Amino acid sequence: MKTPELMDKVVALCKRRGFIFPSSEIYGGLNGAWDYGPMGSELKRNVKNAWWKAVVQSRDDMVGLDASILMHPKTWEASGHTANFADMLVDCKNPKCSARLRADKIENGTCPSCKGTSFTESRAFNLMLKTQLGAMEDSSAVCFLRPETAQGIFVNFMNVIDSTHRKLPFGIAQIGKSFRNEITPGNFTFRTREFEQMEIEYFTLPERADACYREWIAARHQWYLDLGIRPENLQLREHGKDELAHYAAGCTDVEYLFPFGWSELEGIANRTDYDLKQHAQFSGKKLIYKDPVTNQEFYPYVIEPSGGCDRGTLAFLVDAYHEEQVNDDTRVVMKFHPSLAPVKVAIFPLLKKNADLVALAKNIKTDLKKEWNCVYDDTGAIGKLYRRQDEIGTPFCVTVDVQSLEDKQVTVRERDTMQQTRVSVENLKIYLREKLA
Repeated sequence: MKTPELMDKVVALCKRRGFIFPSSEIYGGLNGAWDYGPMGSELKRNVKNAWWKAVVQSRDDMVGLDASILMHPKTWEASGHTANFADMLVDCKNPKCSARLRADKIENGTCPSCKGTSFTESRAFNLMLKTQLGAMEDSSAVCFLRPETAQGIFVNFMNVIDSTHRKLPFGIAQIGKSFRNEITPGNFTFRTREFEQMEIEYFTLPERADACYREWIAARHQWYLDLGIRPENLQLREHGKDELAHYAAGCTDVEYLFPFGWSELEGIANRTDYDLKQHAQFSGKKLIYKDPVTNQEFYPYVIEPSGGCDRGTLAFLVDAYHEEQVNDDTRVVMKFHPSLAPVKVAIFPLLKKNADLVALAKNIKTDLKKEWNCVYDDTGAIGKLYRRQDEIGTPFCVTVDVQSLEDKQVTVRERDTMQQTRVSVENLKIYLREKLA
C-alpha cells in the first residue's frame, strides 16, 4: 500500500544521494523547477537511452529527429496553441491568501491553501512561455518556448520523406525539452514548468490507424514492464468521448500508481490527419504523402505515443524504492532494472592502507569502466559502503581483499539478494556481462 510518506522518503533519498536537487536552492529555490544531480542525470539518461533503443534502434520503421525549441510563431497558430492552449484559473478572495488556482482542481469548493470558499470568476490563462528574439522588444520579435515536441516533427514531415525516402507506415521519434507556464506545479518532478518529452509521431494509412493505435498501446505498456515496473502499479485508461480533443479518434493513457494516486505517464493518441492538414493550410506548403506504387496522394493518419521523461524517471524511482529488515537494521535499496541503474558496479578495497590491494582494485575499476559506469570507493567500512551503493541502486559490488592478491579472485555481492560469490579477476567481465544483460 502506497502512502504519502513514501513520497517523502523518495524525495529525501533523491537529495541525500544526488538524484534530484531543488533548482537554485542557495537562493531559496524556484517553484516547479528541479536539477538532476550526479545519480539523477545518469538515471534519466539511461531512461532516455532505453526508450530510444526500444522505439528507434530496435525497429526498422522509425527514425529520429532533434528539432529546435524555438519555432516560427505561426507553428503555434496552426496547432491551435495560440488560441486554445489555456487553463481556466480563479483567485482565492481571502486577502491573506490570494492563491491562483486551476478551476478544475478545486475540490469541494475549498481553497487548498487557506480553506476559503470564495473565488473570482474563472478566466483563461495561456500556458505558453513567451520570449523575445533579437534586440528590439516589439510584437514582431515575439516567440514562444515550445509547449510540446510534436510540432517539430510535423513541420519536418516532408524533409524526412525527401531525405530518407520512407514509405508508410513509419514513425519519427524525438526527445526534447518543452515548457508550460503551469500555475500549480507540484508532486515533486511530476508536474513542472520545464520538462522533457519522449514523443513519437507514427504515420500510417487511414485504414490501418486503429490497428496501429492498439499496437502502440500494447508496446508502450510493455516497455515499462520490461524495465521492471511492477504490473500492479500500471494500468491503461481509455479516454471517454468527452475527454477527447476534437480531432482525435481515440486516446489511452498509461498510468502509474504514485503515492499521490493514479496519474499519467504517457498518452497514446490517434490524431487522425489533423496536424498535417493544419500545417499545410497555414504554411501554404504541400504536405501530402504520395504512394510510390499507386501514386495516390493523401494525408496520413498519425498515432502519437507521448511520454514524459521526468514522469517516467520519477515512476522508476518510486517503484525501485524498497525497505527491508536485515537483522536489526533497515536496509533501503533501490531495485532498479540493471539497464537503468546509474552505477553498474562499485569496487572496494577491503584495506585502503594496503597499497597492493588498492592498486588491484583501481586496475579492476579502470578495466570495467570501459563497458559500464563504475565507481571506486574506500571511504568507509565495507558494510557502510554496501549500504551506500544499495541506496543508489548499484546492482553489483566487487570487494578486493588480501586473499585476492594470492588467488586472483574477488567477492561479487549482488544487490537484491546480498548473495556473495567468489569470481576470478580474469572472468569478472564475463560474469558481469551475463548478469547485467
